[in-house]
Amino acid sequence: MKGLAKDLGHIVAKERVKTDPEDLFAYSGDATYYIKRGNPDAVVLPENTNEVSEVMRYAFHNAIPVTPRGAGSGLSGGCTPLRGGIVLDMKRMGKILEISRRNMSARVEAGVVLGDFHRAVKKEGLFYPPNPQSMNVCTLGGNVATRACGPHGVKYGATGDYVMGLEVVLPDGSIIAPGGLAARSSAGYDLTHLFAGSEGTLGVITKANFRLLALPPAHRTAVVACETIEQAGDTVAEILAGGTLPAMVEFIPQMAIIAMNNYINPPLITEGQAYLLIDLDGTLDEIQAQADHVLGICRRMGVLDIRVIEDEKEAETYWTARSNLGAMLLTVMKKAINEDVAVPRDKIPEFVREIQKMAATLSKVVLGIGGHAGDGNMHPSIFFPEVNKEAESEAQETIKKVVRLGLSLGGTVSGEHGIGFHKAEFLHWELGEIQIRLLKRIKKAFDPKGIMNPGKLWKDGR
Repeated sequence: MKGLAKDLGHIVAKERVKTDPEDLFAYSGDATYYIKRGNPDAVVLPENTNEVSEVMRYAFHNAIPVTPRGAGSGLSGGCTPLRGGIVLDMKRMGKILEISRRNMSARVEAGVVLGDFHRAVKKEGLFYPPNPQSMNVCTLGGNVATRACGPHGVKYGATGDYVMGLEVVLPDGSIIAPGGLAARSSAGYDLTHLFAGSEGTLGVITKANFRLLALPPAHRTAVVACETIEQAGDTVAEILAGGTLPAMVEFIPQMAIIAMNNYINPPLITEGQAYLLIDLDGTLDEIQAQADHVLGICRRMGVLDIRVIEDEKEAETYWTARSNLGAMLLTVMKKAINEDVAVPRDKIPEFVREIQKMAATLSKVVLGIGGHAGDGNMHPSIFFPEVNKEAESEAQETIKKVVRLGLSLGGTVSGEHGIGFHKAEFLHWELGEIQIRLLKRIKKAFDPKGIMNPGKLWKDGR
């Protein structure tokens, strides 16, 4: 591939074209380290939209596959270069171009790290809600490409709800800018939100415009220990139906609480089968009213215990422990596979009960469950005490059963991680042949040569 590297070195500075085997291996997969990888032939680190355009023009002319990449923190294999070709690493396009307090909006390049964006927006007294667990490494371009979400989804929605406009380089190198900075638009087909969730299969997102909110002045955290899973599900339903909309409502199983107790003080009681970690935000008066309402419902439901943490620094230790649960469990397990099946809120107890029944039948892997109870986005996780063929086989069969269970309850195969190729075989189960054909026709219209992130979203038989 010396010819490829030489050609690309005429488009961007040679030091921003990587072809050494060690570099290529580093770009061969994402955080789904447990599934197959694919080495690219070259990695390019563009610094501006024009460079992306020139690389795409070259790739289109020569029919070379291109895989856009943010931080590689995805959990569906979305930025794995299955067909080799060029990986476009967008991290050098990491400028926050504008934060407008008057318009409550922001313009950014695709490589901006989400955590940095949160902090910059907060300094202006504004708030950008989406908060996936990988927020300290993931990029905004990747968030848009997968419609990432996080615990704030229950009250504030996902990334796609905040995208106002984009700059996108199409496969042939053309540059378009659907949407803008206006709060509303009814101008033709909504191409902006077609690219949101397209996972790099239609073009390369280079810039994004986001809607911002006023920063909530205060927070309060509550932890609810529930006697049963059904009680936890019913309590969430009553809280939401009663008119209180928490900023976050996390479902945490008993096993996870035992692990969290190593990091929080004082520890939580461990007699409950399920726990709710709730964040309330707003003015102090609003929070007090919400807290009174939540506490009243919890007492009426007969929960085992309620703990309200008024000190925000102490509360942060609970949320940090929650976000680090996966890492905690991997200290005693060899490997983990994280799923993100979402179900209707009222089906959460049934989904969790069936997951527990499934877990009881397993001998080679351990199946656990947690998730964002407020919007039904659940995270069944498969842990490997040992990694071998028998465990891999049992895990793959379990994943299929978990996905089918979610669909049978009216859910979806992915609530926030995206499809990539890890879930490509499942998308047909949810959408059916007619919708898949429509998706393929849209793909063909934007990418007639099929060079954009090939092998993703659906199985193409290659």
